Parts: sequence; C-alpha cells; structure tokens
Amino acid sequence: MTGPEFLTVLTTTDSATKADALARGAVEARLAACAQISAPVTSVYRWQGAVETTEEWQVLLKTTAARYQALEAHLTAAHDYDTPEILAIPVVRGNAPYLAWLAAETAPSDTA
Repeated sequence: MTGPEFLTVLTTTDSATKADALARGAVEARLAACAQISAPVTSVYRWQGAVETTEEWQVLLKTTAARYQALEAHLTAAHDYDTPEILAIPVVRGNAPYLAWLAAETAPSDTA
C-alpha cells in the first residue's frame, strides 16, 4: 500500500450536540473506530470576504485509509456547514495493538 494505512480525520461544528452526532454516527457506521470531541475551540477564519471568529467543537476520528472516502461522504452528508472542514492527517507510527483494534473496528460489517 502506498501512503499511510491509518488516518486521523478532523472536522469541526458549532455545537456539542452536533459534534456528538457526527462522532457517534461515524463510529456506529464503522467508518471510525473512535472519535474524540474537544471543546470549545475558537476558530478564526475568512468566510465570504470577512474575518470571522466562532466557537466550535472539534472532532477527531480514527480510521483507516481504506475507509476514508466513505467517512468523508458520511461527514459531508451529515454536516450542516456549506463547506465543512474535513482533513485527513496521516498516522505515520502507532502502537501495534491499538492499530490492529482500529483496523478491526472499521472493517465493514458482514451484517450491514
């Protein structure tokens, strides 16, 4: 396989409830093995010609490269932002038992 086998995917949203829904939905769909919600964070960004400052909740999702496209599609469909932040950060090394667990938890379910 070329490139990283495991990824941390980052997204943000504007409420704890929405962050929980994004995290829970991805884990329930086996698109992420784990999701962590950090909050609140302050985001400063340019949007439609103006500099904005917003309180957001950050969601970090642990997944495999093989599941990234499906996770991105899921987050895009579930997100209410016009242009949601969805960034994949490669995991270059990790604890082997944890990575094995991550791979097992994101494997497509036979019953799905």
